Amino acid sequence: MTELLEKPLPPADGECCDSACTPCVWDNFYAKRKAWRLQQVALKEKQVQKSESN
Repeated sequence: MTELLEKPLPPADGECCDSACTPCVWDNFYAKRKAWRLQQVALKEKQVQKSESN
């Protein structure tokens, strides 16, 4: 079973230093959010398939 990802929270005010760091805290947030959203879509598709087979 795949571990459920926790919905990521955006960086707090002041966490980004606006120095164009690589990776920026925003880059990390967007990557984690994308993974979470893709997992949510997959879970919903699985749920729809399950309900359609019943």
